[in-house]
Amino acid sequence: MRIRNNNAVVAKVSLLVVLLLVGLTVLGCYGTKTSPEGGSGGTVADGTLFLAPSVKAAGGGFSCTPAAVDGKLVALSAADGTRFWEVPLEGSRSSGGFGCSSTATPAAIYGSPAVAGDLVYVGGYNGKIYAINIASGAVRWVYPREGNLEPIIGGMVVAMDRVYFGCSDGKVYALDAGTGDKQWEVPLGDKIWATPAVSGETLYIGCFDKKLYALSAADGTERWEFVAEGAIVSTPLVYNDTVYIGSFDRNFYALDAASGHLKWQLPAEKWFWTKAVAYNGTIYAGCFDGKVYALGAENGQELAAIDLGSAVYSWPVLFDGRVIVATEEGEIYAIDAASNQGTLLSDIGEVVYAPLSAEGGVIYVYSQEQNLYALNADSGANLWNLTIK
Repeated sequence: MRIRNNNAVVAKVSLLVVLLLVGLTVLGCYGTKTSPEGGSGGTVADGTLFLAPSVKAAGGGFSCTPAAVDGKLVALSAADGTRFWEVPLEGSRSSGGFGCSSTATPAAIYGSPAVAGDLVYVGGYNGKIYAINIASGAVRWVYPREGNLEPIIGGMVVAMDRVYFGCSDGKVYALDAGTGDKQWEVPLGDKIWATPAVSGETLYIGCFDKKLYALSAADGTERWEFVAEGAIVSTPLVYNDTVYIGSFDRNFYALDAASGHLKWQLPAEKWFWTKAVAYNGTIYAGCFDGKVYALGAENGQELAAIDLGSAVYSWPVLFDGRVIVATEEGEIYAIDAASNQGTLLSDIGEVVYAPLSAEGGVIYVYSQEQNLYALNADSGANLWNLTIK
């Protein structure tokens, strides 16, 4: 495996995130950033890949320059990339904070689409949730019907006939999956960028207030909260009655799913952003320090720290006893779960932030250059690729 000095890469990613945080949380100009880039990954269901192309807004720096971006959801054939349909999601106008004039809020999509039944669901940076028919691309419903919420950064999860998501307004929402009617909303302590996870009848979600919350999926009642030392924006993994979550405090935590009590924690050199995956009693957690940590699920024993030489931002996927991971620099590695050894599968040479997706022995990688790659999961061969704008 090629091992490289990753300090510069990690510093670059850290700076990008810090600028993003400053642009969104300090200046309050939700419609502008230096160069907002969609981090949405593709979601594959029944041979169709649903993807929200990354977009870059106009306007520069922190000058509150209006930036209008119209995002869209695209449905593609997972076999060859043939485009079935696309649905434009228009932006809206909103007033800026801290003296900013009225700005255009982009409909860029940062969270990956969620599919359930005959609908695909996406949340926009414009503060809207869309439910779209997977066959025709017709919009079934939009929430809210009138007006907008604050920007929606994370993705959503569909369970118990409801759509759950967190919002930058600091609230968790539950909508009826069929109609879009609001079932409940619960305010937390700060902005929410994380995608929630639902296990059984409990919803788990992280927040900028440095807490992980466990809520009743039925009515939003709080069951417990765990306090970390940094913001939590990653998506929880629930595995064998344990919740695994990384934080901006450079720790990876294992918590009892029923009580929230700390089981163990792993300190690292940099932030944890990506969702972890579990396989055969081992947790795999990617980190901004360029390593994927293989940890014993029960006791947190470090089985391996696989150094990939570049920050891990993208969500990994499991395939045939291997963990497939993309680095920020566009190298795709396959980590053998039996040996915890990583092998370079492919190198697309482009920045990758978006989560990976997989189906039928094919790994789908979407880069910040707006190129979609379909790679053979065994050999890494490029089956096809195309630009999605």
